[in-house]
Amino acid sequence: MADRASKPRYIVVEGPIGVGKTSLAELLAERLQARKSLEDPDENPFIAQFYTDMRRYAFQAQLYFLLNRFRQQQELVQFDLFKQSLVSDYLFAKDKIFAYLTLDDNELALYERLQPLLETRVVKPDLVLYLQASTDVLVRRIQSRARASERELGQAYLEDVNAAYNHFFFHYSATPLLVVNTDEIDFVKHKEDFEDLVKQVEAVRAGTHYYVSLGSRK
Repeated sequence: MADRASKPRYIVVEGPIGVGKTSLAELLAERLQARKSLEDPDENPFIAQFYTDMRRYAFQAQLYFLLNRFRQQQELVQFDLFKQSLVSDYLFAKDKIFAYLTLDDNELALYERLQPLLETRVVKPDLVLYLQASTDVLVRRIQSRARASERELGQAYLEDVNAAYNHFFFHYSATPLLVVNTDEIDFVKHKEDFEDLVKQVEAVRAGTHYYVSLGSRK
C-alpha cells in the first residue's frame, strides 16, 4: 500500500450506471501510466435477464457480481503498488448498494453473512472518485451508448440507484473521497478539465473533498 503522505497509488472511480466512470478510469490510467482494473458488467450471465425481470434474477446477478469482483480483488493483493499505480472503475464495498436495492429479506440475510467475510480480504484504495450526475443526465448517457443489456432500464430504477449511491457516499469515510459532479463536465472531450482534475487527484489527502470545475471558477 502506498504511503498516504504521497500521491495516491490505488485510485477507484465510482458512480451510478451511465455516469462515465469507466471512461474516466481509462483516461486516468493512461495519464498516470497506471495499470487498469476494469469491470465488464455484460460478462455477468444474469444481467440481461435481471434488467427484464429484476425480482426473479436479482440474487443470481448479485452473487455473480460479488464473487467475480472478489476474484479480481484477490489478484490485486499480489500487485506491487510501489512499482506501478492502479486505477479501477469499481469499489468493492459498493456491491452493497445494489444488494439493498434489489434483494428480498431472506436473500439479503444470506448476502450479509457472505459479503463481510470477503470485504475483509480486499485492499482499500488510496482515493475514491465519486462521479455524480442527475438522473436525467444518466438516462441521456445510457441512451447514447446504446448497450443492449441496458435497454430495459427505467427512469424509476435509475432514480433509486442514483439516490442509493448518493446516500452511500454521503456516509462513506473508509478512504479519502473526491466528489465530482459531472452534469456539466465531459473529461473525455475537454482536456483542460481533465488535467485540472488530475492535479486535484494527486493533491487529495484525508477526508472528503469536492471538485470545483474550471468553468465554475470563472
